[in-house]
Amino acid sequence: MTAPSPNPAREVALRVLTRVLGGAFASSELDRELKRAHLAGRDAGLATQLVYGTLRHHRRLSAAVKPLLKGTTRDSTMAVLLAGAYEKFVLETPVHAVVNEYVDLARGGFGPPGLVNAVLRRLESLPEVSNLPAWLSRNLQEAYGAQAPAAEASLLEPQPLWLRLTENGVSALRGEGSEVEAGYGDVYRVSLSRPLGVTAAFKSGWAQPINPASYACVLALGNVEGERVLDLAGGSGVKAAMLASNGAQVTSFDINEKKARPARQNMGRLHLKAEFLTADLTRTPDTEPASKVLLDAPCSGSGTLRAHPEILLRLSEKAVDEMAELQGRMLDAAAPLVVPGGLLVYSVCSVSAAEGPQQVERFLKTHPDFSPEALPDLRVPVAQRSPGVVTVMDEGVDGFFIARLRRRE
Repeated sequence: MTAPSPNPAREVALRVLTRVLGGAFASSELDRELKRAHLAGRDAGLATQLVYGTLRHHRRLSAAVKPLLKGTTRDSTMAVLLAGAYEKFVLETPVHAVVNEYVDLARGGFGPPGLVNAVLRRLESLPEVSNLPAWLSRNLQEAYGAQAPAAEASLLEPQPLWLRLTENGVSALRGEGSEVEAGYGDVYRVSLSRPLGVTAAFKSGWAQPINPASYACVLALGNVEGERVLDLAGGSGVKAAMLASNGAQVTSFDINEKKARPARQNMGRLHLKAEFLTADLTRTPDTEPASKVLLDAPCSGSGTLRAHPEILLRLSEKAVDEMAELQGRMLDAAAPLVVPGGLLVYSVCSVSAAEGPQQVERFLKTHPDFSPEALPDLRVPVAQRSPGVVTVMDEGVDGFFIARLRRRE
C-alpha cells in the first residue's frame, strides 16, 4: 500500500521558509508559492500559519534545534526542523504526525531524513528564550514603558488584514461573505471569504491594504484638499494614493524606479492620479517646494515585526545605526522642499529612538527655522515621544514614529 503524500501546505511552507532563511521576504515568496500551488483555502491557511508562526517564534525554535546539530546545516534542512518544532510545541500537532510528515518532506529533497527524524524526536521542549534580542526589548521599553510587554507579546499573534474601504467597499465585501469589523476610521479589520485580488471591492478600486499606523502618517499632514504634496521615499505609492484620495495633488519620489510601474497601476485601479519620479533623496530633488511634504523614510522596520517577522532574522543595532545615518541625510535634503510656513511630516516604521526622536532632535538643532507642533487626530492610540509620537504597537497596529515640523515664515 502506498504511503500518503505529505500535506502540500507543508511543502509550500518549507519552500518559502527555505528562501526566507536565505534572505528573501516572506510575503512575496508566500504569494508566489500559493499562486503556483492552487491550494484549497484550508491548506493555504495552514501554509500561511506555518510560515509566519515559524518566523515569529524563530528565536526559541532555533535555540531548541541548534544544540542538536553539528557543522553547517543548509537552509532547507533548517526549515524542516524549525517548522516541525513549531508544529510540535506551538501548534501541538501529535508527535507521530509531525515526525512522519516532516521526514517524508525531507525525503522529497529538503534534507537528510535520518537527521530530521532524530532531531524532531529528541526535542523535548522550547527553551525560555525571549523572542526579541535584549537591545530590541529595550527599544520597546523606551518607546512604550508599561505598555511594552503587551506590545512584545502581540508580535507573536497573526497579523489582521487592514483595508481602507469606501462605503461601497464595505458593502461589496460583506455581500461576498467577508467579515468587515470596525478598525480605525475608514481603515477596517477584514477577514476575507476569497482572495483579495478577486473581490469586487478590490477590482473596483474601493479597497486599499494599509496599516492604520501607516495611514496615520498621511493624516499627520492634516487637510490636504487641493494642495500640492510631495511624497518622499514613496516606495510602492500607497501613501501617495491615500493622499490623492484625500484630494491632494501628489508628486511622489523614490530612488527605485522599478516601484513606479506598480505604483501607477495601483493608482489606475483606484481611479486616482499622481506623478511618480525617480530621485536620490539624500540630495534635494529638482522640484518646486510645496506647502506639505511627507518623508516616510527607509528604516529598520522594527515597528512592523508582527507583519514581517523575517526582519528579525537580520536586524541588528549596527543596521539601525546605518539607517539612522541615511535618514539624517534625507531629512536634511527634504528641508529646502518645504515652503516658508509649510509642513514637513517625518515618519519611520521603527520603535528605535535613534531613528525617531533623536533623528528629529538633531534636525531641529541644525535647522532652527523648523519647530515641532502638535499632531492632529491620527485615529490610532499613540504614546508621546517628544518631539513626536509613536503609534502603540498592539492588536495589529504597527509601531510608527511620527513628527510634524513647521517651517517658520
